[in-house]
Order: sequence, then structure tokens, then C-alpha cells
Amino acid sequence: MRLSHAWFALQAITGREIAKFVRQGGRFASALVRPLLWLVVFAAGFQNVFGVSIIPPYDTYIPYQVYIVPGLLGMVLLFNGMQSSLAMVYDREMGMMRLLLTAPLPRWYLLFAKLLAGTLLSVLQAYVFLVIAWLFGVEVPWMGWLTALPVIVLAGMMLGALGLLLSVQVRQLENFAGTMNFVIFPMFFVSPALYPLWKLEESGAAIVHAVAQWNPFTHAVEAIRFALYGQLAASSLAIVVGCLAVFFTLAVRGYDPQRGMLRRAGGKPA
Repeated sequence: MRLSHAWFALQAITGREIAKFVRQGGRFASALVRPLLWLVVFAAGFQNVFGVSIIPPYDTYIPYQVYIVPGLLGMVLLFNGMQSSLAMVYDREMGMMRLLLTAPLPRWYLLFAKLLAGTLLSVLQAYVFLVIAWLFGVEVPWMGWLTALPVIVLAGMMLGALGLLLSVQVRQLENFAGTMNFVIFPMFFVSPALYPLWKLEESGAAIVHAVAQWNPFTHAVEAIRFALYGQLAASSLAIVVGCLAVFFTLAVRGYDPQRGMLRRAGGKPA
């Protein structure tokens, strides 16, 4: 694989994803409306109900709005990762994926370029949300905007790789909504995005607490939360990187018609 060919391919795939994103103005708005509703409406109604104790990485009591910002950043990354999955299903139905994957470059590199392009858009939306949250009075340490960047990138890539993996199994656009709801909402609600996990354990929901510990989204949110305050959640970050590697490897295998899940499922090659 020549570096010049690889670079041109990355530019072409990224440029196409950005052009699609620019044309779909509603996609950007919907990506921000969801977390903003939680931040402005949900948090305002429940800030006096949910008390957040002094827990790492916080060194004092914090408003509830501050607590849920990392979880809402994760929501932006999660929904955009699933949106990328929808785009993959659409491109496969329209024949674009067939053209892409027959390019004279390794299949893993083409999928990785697709993943990088989607992650770029995810990170952009995440930082726009941080700006809007700041305008609403939710302050995050300015240094945290920088220290959180590599973690947000890794979390976005992990959730994007999950979207790639799901796109292997979703054969038709009509089946997408049900599959995504089955994935998105359990991942989001069974996590510390809206409430600390110790509250689940304290309330006696031991099974839900145990499931949350195995949820990759839990560790993405916690890694972002610590990074926003200049701290490293080493175990959570390691799990995010590990899940990224596993999801992407399975997705590449799934898009290989000679040995992947597409063939075992009896589907047509991508």
C-alpha cells in the first residue's frame, strides 16, 4: 500500500463524509437537540432530586448539570456512531460500499478511513455541545477542553467501530430503527451518564449495577469525565481501547465476504 494512495483515499472518504454532513443540516441540529434537552430540561427538573456527593474526579459538591455533561458528550458520540452505521447500511443498499471496498487498498484501511471520518464529525459535534453548555452556565476547566480531546477521539472511535460492527448485521434500512433502539438506550441508561453507579448499588439494583460495569459506554463516559478535569481513568481508558480493537477487528472480518459474517449470514458481499 503506497502512502500517497492511502492519503488520497483518506482525503476522499473524509471529504465525502463532510460533504454529506454539510448537506444534511438536520443531522447536526438533531445531534445537539437531544443532549441539550437533557441538559436544560431534565437537569433543571431533577437538580434538587439527585444530589451528587463528592466523588472523583470532583473535589467539591457540584451542580447536577455539571455531572451529566460527560454523559451527554458520550450521548453525542454514541448517536453519531449509530448514524454512521445507518450511512453504511444505506451505502451498501445503494451500491456505494461495493465501489469503495473494491478500491485497490486493503479493506481494513478503507473501513478505518471511514471510521476516522465519522469520528472527526463526532468530535466536532461534541465540542460544539461543550460550547453551548458553557453558554448555559455549565463550566468545565479550560484545560479540560484540551486534556479531554484524545479521550473523546478514542471514545468516538470505539462507538463508531461498534456502529461499523452493527452495520454488518443490519441488512435493510427498515430494520435499522429497532436495532439501534435495542443498542442505544440500554447502553445510555445503564451507565453513569445520568447518575453515579454507586447510587444503583445503594438502591439495591445489584444486577443493573453489574451490567453497567460491563457496558463499554460506561467506561467511555468515565474516561471523558476524568479527562475533563485533567485526570486519567486508566482502567476505563484501557477498556475503551480494548473494545475499539475488538469491535473494529470483528467489523473488518464481517465485511470480508470470504470469511466474514456477511457470508455466514447468507448475504451478498458488500
